[in-house]
Amino acid sequence: MVLPVPLYELRCGVNNYDWGKPGSTSRAAQFAAVASTDVIVDENKPYAELWMGTHPTLPSTDIASGRSLRDLVSSNESLLGPAVVSKFGTGTLPFLFKVLSIGKALSIQAHPDKRLAEQLHADDPKNYPDDNHKPEMAIAITPFTGLCGFRPLSEIDQFLSTVLPLQDLLGPEAIASFKTSLASENEADRKRGLRDLYAKLMTSDSAAIASGTESLVKAAKDQPNTFAGGVSLPSGGFFSDLIIELNNQFPSDVGLFSTFFLNFVSLSPGQAMFLQANEPHAYLSGDIIECMAASDNVVRAGFTPKFKDVKTLISMLTYRSAPVSAQIMSPSPYPFGALAPETKSESLLYDPPIEEFAVVRTTLESGAVEFQGIFGPSIIIFTAGTGEVRGGGGGKEVVSIRPGTVVFVGAGLYIQMEGTGIECYRAFCSVEQDGV
Repeated sequence: MVLPVPLYELRCGVNNYDWGKPGSTSRAAQFAAVASTDVIVDENKPYAELWMGTHPTLPSTDIASGRSLRDLVSSNESLLGPAVVSKFGTGTLPFLFKVLSIGKALSIQAHPDKRLAEQLHADDPKNYPDDNHKPEMAIAITPFTGLCGFRPLSEIDQFLSTVLPLQDLLGPEAIASFKTSLASENEADRKRGLRDLYAKLMTSDSAAIASGTESLVKAAKDQPNTFAGGVSLPSGGFFSDLIIELNNQFPSDVGLFSTFFLNFVSLSPGQAMFLQANEPHAYLSGDIIECMAASDNVVRAGFTPKFKDVKTLISMLTYRSAPVSAQIMSPSPYPFGALAPETKSESLLYDPPIEEFAVVRTTLESGAVEFQGIFGPSIIIFTAGTGEVRGGGGGKEVVSIRPGTVVFVGAGLYIQMEGTGIECYRAFCSVEQDGV
């Protein structure tokens, strides 16, 4: 017998990592407090991540029954849908959905591909807790800044000419070898040159980094408008401001020098970037919606008090280099909705080149909008507005909307939203069924 497919309102947990925003300035804290009387926001504590999903580290629960979402999907495969069960297995969602509130820099990091994740988990399960890969996507809900992917090699070369402390830390031999690789017409040679130079940086001893940092910060303070060639940031200010701020957060950290290698990314609300496996990145500030494959594997090498695995990071990176524009995703219209008369609404699809997830952002100024059922499971978080969301089947069929409301939608369930000023993000997995 096929069980009814319900709409569940979820209670979701929040993590208090040091890099989170303090108290009620954190969207993660604001949203967590909406669905749980257990969350009393402490203005002196950082609130970093709201987790939505079935990951065992912090699983969501159904408010009505108190059962974990993991338990619910384990006992009722129809919630996931046959195509998703066939592709990804039973008992868990193939994606993990989050809200991140970033008060200071997260680590310089990369996520392993599937093969490397399996190897790392087998060799070191304490630091790599599962065997899954972790491609992820970030969508800004407030102005956001971060580092993502290697800059064009010409930009790195320019910094080597204008930033004396960077020259001194890397040394003439490593720099000369990199410059020789730039002249090669062979892409593999250029990647090898970048890898060798970045490895030289990331394996520098702590005394050299501390000395280089002192010189670097002094130059940024003494000549803020001309530091590093007078490069300005798209978010405002100069490169010197970034160096000073990051050093205040993580004094004498090697990650400070990674800013000359990695693209600086600035996103406005609604803009997004996709982070493929084995690509370096770091979030610096802002609030984002984040969706990823269901994994907690992170290889870190800077801007963190946590476990660092520099050797693995250096060996795993692709060393692709591209301009910052290549990091930005372009959403497309999402056509699977019907509007009631006089409704003002827009839905945009953020669809990365992977099977585990995609995200739809819907804004509803007023009126009602109805969405067709999706073959797989989905989770919706409402970040603005008031109203109601409705669905068929058993369980709680009508949920009141306010900022921070989170609902799980079972596979195949149509839903209707009605209200004013609504903004929501829906993460879903939809693997095509045979014959469809």
